[in-house]
Amino acid sequence: MRTRPFVLGALLSLSLLTACSQQATPVASTHRFFHIQLANNETQPVSGRLLLFAEQASAAKSEAKDGKVTEIDANPFFPEQVAIAAQEVDRLVPGQTIDVDADMRAFPDAWSKLPAGDYVVQAVLDVHRNYNYLGRDAGDLISAVTTVHLPASDVPTLTLDATVPVQDPWAIPDSMPANLRDAAKAVHQQAQPIDFTSPALAQFWGRDIHMYGYVLLPPGYDASSNTRYPTVYFTHGFTGNKDRLLRPMAYVQAGMASGQMPPMIWVFLDESSATGTHEFADSVNNGPWGQALTTELIPYLESKYHMDADVDGRFLNGHSSGGWATLWLQTRYPKIFGGTWSTSPDPSDFHDFTGPDLYAPNANVYHKPDGTPWPLVRDKGKVVGTFEQFAKMERVLGPYGGQLASFEWVFSPRGKDGRPEQMFNRDTGDVDPQVVAYWHDHYDIANRLQMNWPALKPDLDGKIHLYVGTADTFYLDGAAHRLKTVLDGLGAHSDIRFIPDRTHFDLYKVGDDRFGLFKDISWQMYAVARPQAEAKLKVNQSH
Repeated sequence: MRTRPFVLGALLSLSLLTACSQQATPVASTHRFFHIQLANNETQPVSGRLLLFAEQASAAKSEAKDGKVTEIDANPFFPEQVAIAAQEVDRLVPGQTIDVDADMRAFPDAWSKLPAGDYVVQAVLDVHRNYNYLGRDAGDLISAVTTVHLPASDVPTLTLDATVPVQDPWAIPDSMPANLRDAAKAVHQQAQPIDFTSPALAQFWGRDIHMYGYVLLPPGYDASSNTRYPTVYFTHGFTGNKDRLLRPMAYVQAGMASGQMPPMIWVFLDESSATGTHEFADSVNNGPWGQALTTELIPYLESKYHMDADVDGRFLNGHSSGGWATLWLQTRYPKIFGGTWSTSPDPSDFHDFTGPDLYAPNANVYHKPDGTPWPLVRDKGKVVGTFEQFAKMERVLGPYGGQLASFEWVFSPRGKDGRPEQMFNRDTGDVDPQVVAYWHDHYDIANRLQMNWPALKPDLDGKIHLYVGTADTFYLDGAAHRLKTVLDGLGAHSDIRFIPDRTHFDLYKVGDDRFGLFKDISWQMYAVARPQAEAKLKVNQSH
């Protein structure tokens, strides 16, 4: 699920009033228009998806530092706090002004229905059309935050006069603990970049497709020696990419340098794409990513580095969408990998797709059978977002890269228009049973295990390790319980742990150590690859 670059860990106050839920004097239902101008200092025409954001001024200023609002953005944890409008723009030239109808494509509703009052408003031109995945990205054009009164007697004008700068992926964030700063600097110097062109993916797409990531070598690694190391293949969650791997790489570097983690080679894989996360699944929409990883990239890396290069020396670890990816890779390619340690994985049993049972008669992801809304996001036991809010906000932000659309790019059959078929109707929430049948037969992990266990057991039994919090932010503990029931019913050996009160964003925390679970997981892996008494002792001591 969505894990926008650790920003979501710092949740806003739940007491904020939403712009569209407050009671106010009704206003006339007339469309709200804005003038959007491209600044004269721009040098060439621009295109993209133009997004407008509006928030009640009093609420925005109460949360802003020194009361000065410098940015207004969508927040999936408080979906109706900010009103959003969108319009596609083609070749906006410097100095040109266009009219944007804030009622045409809007969330949570047409802006003409906003309560009367003062709002802070900002425009963003998403030039790469990837806002649903990366948010504001380098090259996007933005306006200053402007205060307007709605309904306005005159049409407000917003000028796109600033460009989002390129971010240094190696910049050490202020929030990084002091003990990781030196490790982050070492990672910058030592991490080996991966830029591999996949023949299989190139054949599928008809152009070069690159596989990106980093290889992090253990302290003391000597290319001239014969010493070989177990290898961990790690992949990130939704909104991650190769430029957002510094923190986990720094932690692993610090852990190995201090001896708190065993010496292994870690491969940090980028599973992002223009469609969201491809999750290393072989898909009729995204292409053969699993095939490319297991038959092309891994053999290439094993020819270049001193890796064990056998099933007992290849391990998987990933969180959220990366958790599903690693769980899928282990069950799909059990002869390749010696075990997965998947954390908070996206749904592995579609009987519980963050709550809704996709296989139920007349299934609907917006409303339960009793008509109440399906929740999707919770914080400390309180529902802060529904499935319907999440889906409709994503639709306004853009057709590509959103979490729900990303699932369809991985799991769905291809439609006649060349795009994946939608699993559910975005207006009503009604589930398409034919699309779900395809999901069931191809990507429901629990179903795959049930249908193929006799054949899978010799290579897979005992290799599935899964961790999830009982208070998971996206209700992902439900599907994990179902997966455990299936595995237990098969008599399979697995290690599925439900960590009390942990959420999607603090699952790895052990005491004051935000990434402490890495240590436990790494020693479990090492004990498989190097089953000496000392490694087993460390595993036992870590529990």
